[in-house]
Amino acid sequence: MTAPAKDTVVPPRTGTAVPGGEPRRFAFGSTVAVLAALLVVSMTAGTAIGSVHVPAGQVWGIVSHAVGLEWSQATWSTARETIVLDVRAPRVLLGAVTGAGLALIGTALQALVRNPLAEPYLLGVSSGASLGAVAVIVFGVNLFGNLSLSAAAFAGALLTLFLVYTTARTGGRITSTRLVLSGVAYASVLTALMNVLLLTGERGNEARAVLAWTLGGLGGVRWATLWLPGTALLLGLGVLLLQARSLNLLMAGEEAATTMGLDVARFRARTFVLLSLLTGVLVAAAGPIGFVGLMTPHVVRLFVGGDHRRLLPTAALGGAVFLVWADIAARTVAAPMEIPVGVLTALTGGPFFLWLMRRNARRTTDGGPA
Repeated sequence: MTAPAKDTVVPPRTGTAVPGGEPRRFAFGSTVAVLAALLVVSMTAGTAIGSVHVPAGQVWGIVSHAVGLEWSQATWSTARETIVLDVRAPRVLLGAVTGAGLALIGTALQALVRNPLAEPYLLGVSSGASLGAVAVIVFGVNLFGNLSLSAAAFAGALLTLFLVYTTARTGGRITSTRLVLSGVAYASVLTALMNVLLLTGERGNEARAVLAWTLGGLGGVRWATLWLPGTALLLGLGVLLLQARSLNLLMAGEEAATTMGLDVARFRARTFVLLSLLTGVLVAAAGPIGFVGLMTPHVVRLFVGGDHRRLLPTAALGGAVFLVWADIAARTVAAPMEIPVGVLTALTGGPFFLWLMRRNARRTTDGGPA
């Protein structure tokens, strides 16, 4: 038997395989196609459903007229056109972008720290980004113009991620317990500081709006502000796809990755900066929305396996679909009152986190990897 070539990367085993041991290629294409179709249906539903119901046919008619494709007669009112184009469409797009971005961040973080519980919300990264954003709002800082909020959120996310990683890493290893406890500790401190800013800030009339924002929400978005999270998502997805092989290597362990020629420390540092940038932009746009980055990677791994060349785009589509439907539920469950979408994702993700932690503890007890 000949040994594999030095540069050969054996991707993690998928749940579906052919007799030769290779993952079945059609599973990835089929999953992407289904998720893409489901995303189109979800975004259509998100634009149609609300206090004023707009039929799906009218939604597509209004959108087609807006982009210059007049394939149907305009049978809708001006009010419905305004609702679709100026209120719901930007909100649905932000939901899709935010869900996809959070899923990408969670997928990459779980590989970087080799921990299935890693996620920006649980690790306190979202809390750090929120503190930076709230500081800008409360003190009225406008150093970078319209980008001040995103810049402050990015700085807070990067600093928090560095602190959590440094605290949890002891003796060259990171365990699930240390990582989660470090994240919870920093999140608690940062949330307390954020509350102090809200209570003592001179802009007391804005405290309620900021508090609602800290629970996560997609309302109030406008077309003019969508370009930044959209650009950040495309940048993040492109860079992570180029680094998919390195993420695969890290899942095999630091020693194995180093043997295969990966500079682990430098790669982690660069990727942490990228993920912090993406987290900061998304938190500035939609507030801290938890557990999307935790649940989505684990769900899509059941269909495409652990190879990040397949996992990253699939997780992005899955996260987009999930958050669009979570926002639909947030708008309709207690209508006419709107529930912050971050509350619904926490209600869904909390039990999932407990189940995942219990499963991870059983594997560790049985002698498997932590």
